[in-house]
Amino acid sequence: MTESLFFIFATMAIVSALTVVVTRNPIYSAVSLVITLFSLAGIFLLLEAYFLAVVQIIIYAGAIMVLFLFVIMLLNPGKEAKFLSLTDPRTLIVTLLSIAFIGMIFSLVSGSVNYIGEVMGSVEELGTTRNIGLTLFTKYLLPFEIASLLLLVALVGAVLMTKRNLR
Repeated sequence: MTESLFFIFATMAIVSALTVVVTRNPIYSAVSLVITLFSLAGIFLLLEAYFLAVVQIIIYAGAIMVLFLFVIMLLNPGKEAKFLSLTDPRTLIVTLLSIAFIGMIFSLVSGSVNYIGEVMGSVEELGTTRNIGLTLFTKYLLPFEIASLLLLVALVGAVLMTKRNLR
């Protein structure tokens, strides 16, 4: 039963992620991203990482997607951008980089399947808040602080961009 649910969630995640990239309408793309995020939350539930599943739904599928939809509606996109033509050299470069990126992801995933079990121990402890907190604030403290600094800079930049008419 668990395997069939995993394949259902994984298929939904892959199809909706491809729809995010392929769809020309930004609203449909955002809705497909919500479906992708819910599918990932389902996979987290199957892994018994309940905290990660709840955070996935509340923060990403809830708050972040509301923000995305607000920005999309605020920008009011008129015409869709044209796709690159097949004769354009940028299309070849983007295609080659995409294939290389997908190859790197497959090589990383195939090499990390056994590594997760060796490092974290049992699956029951993988998604607990204690393990997430210990890992986040010990091993990954510097990247966590850098990410918070980048978010602060982005926030200041967004405020300055909205107040450009006041100068």
